[in-house]
Amino acid sequence: MTKIRFGTDGWRGRMAEDYTFANVRRCAQGFANWLLDEGYASRTVVVGHDQRFQGEHFAAAVAEVLAANGLQVLLIDGAAPTPVISFAAVNNNAAGAVNITASHNPPEDNGFKVRDASGGAVPPDGLAAIEARIPDSDGVKSISLDEALAAGKVRRHQPQAAYLAHLSSLIDVTRIRDAGLKIVVDGMWGNGAGWLTEILGGGKTEVIEIHAQRNPIFPEMDRPEPIPPNVDAGLAVARSVEADCICILDGDADRCGFGDENGQFVDQLRVYGLLAYYLLEVRGERGPIVKTLSTTSMLDKLCAAYDVPVVETGVGFKFVAPAMQQHDALIGGEESGGYAFRGHVPERDGILSNLCLLDLMVRTGKKPTELLQLLFEKVGEHFYDRVDIRLTGADMKAAAQQRLDNVDINGLKLGSIAVTDRITVDGYKFPMEDGGWLLVRFSGTEPLIRIYTETTRKEQVAAILADGQKLVGL
Repeated sequence: MTKIRFGTDGWRGRMAEDYTFANVRRCAQGFANWLLDEGYASRTVVVGHDQRFQGEHFAAAVAEVLAANGLQVLLIDGAAPTPVISFAAVNNNAAGAVNITASHNPPEDNGFKVRDASGGAVPPDGLAAIEARIPDSDGVKSISLDEALAAGKVRRHQPQAAYLAHLSSLIDVTRIRDAGLKIVVDGMWGNGAGWLTEILGGGKTEVIEIHAQRNPIFPEMDRPEPIPPNVDAGLAVARSVEADCICILDGDADRCGFGDENGQFVDQLRVYGLLAYYLLEVRGERGPIVKTLSTTSMLDKLCAAYDVPVVETGVGFKFVAPAMQQHDALIGGEESGGYAFRGHVPERDGILSNLCLLDLMVRTGKKPTELLQLLFEKVGEHFYDRVDIRLTGADMKAAAQQRLDNVDINGLKLGSIAVTDRITVDGYKFPMEDGGWLLVRFSGTEPLIRIYTETTRKEQVAAILADGQKLVGL
């Protein structure tokens, strides 16, 4: 049997290779075993899926297993964004949720994401416990979907109305609807298609949607990840129609991408800075800000200016979500473009993130480029980039780790900027004397080395990344 290993959010595999109906059922049985051992017998579990190939059928298979184990299942009717599934779990007092999605990953993949009763990511110890309870196929219980529906063990569920009403309690959507903006929305062929149009349609604001149909091969992009070059086609449309901005949602709509009035991409670290500025300055809210070590130092400067604490975690919402709950955080986020908000579920929400950015524009009356200037007046200008390098095998990873373990930071420079420390909490982070940093990390979900940098010196970005590749022997 395939050994199933859970990463940041659950399990992801290549369809028809290891991501099969048999293995999805095994994962569902492992999740059921964990819920039962945690005392959730007879409780409700929400099950949803994205727009990928066979998504609705994989979700049905999960529902069949959970129902056979005595759990009550709310099977979402049709594809739904990840944050909507998470909200449905909380709104229905569920024990947790399963989401069949590979989020922003390549079209050949699919995934099995799990959420706990908070609607947030299951912490690392919980993920390990679920993985340990995954049986072989002989240990899987299952009944047919028709039988489960007839017996009331599985019920079809429509989560849209409750989720949209909740968003309206967090953001004055009427103000955005009546602002007269022209917005391009790139749904990246995924679950976010239609949602911003539903929320903002019917007023003076014009919403132009692209990549809004179901297409599991994700044409015009390598994958539905809301960063260049995947967003280039959408940015070109925004320029052609002279839009005020472009709002981008990844494949399962838990991540946010954004482009300015010139059709230029605003990187996800700057977006996080804008969101924090919006909450602290424009809305006047206060509370801790949770950030992963791979995201922007602008947050540290903003938090110092507004006298609120920063909580730094490892990479992934399995660290961010628990920290948000522990500290009653105002916002939590990561470098990948995922941001979560107090008063909502502790889960990335690309729909709400884009609404916050639009509300920031409307409340201030400023364009995205002008908002960035306001941010830079507070914290100085920061520049970011990332390179991903595919691992060719275990030997390559081991050699890179050995080199990083033995780096002597005494006198070390990246580009022309001196390194001041080496931090090994999650990967290898090298703070630099300008307040910037380089991070080298091995992806928890893909065979990749990720090398990231943020610096206050634009001309140094390429040189820092090049020196980062030299550190790992490339």
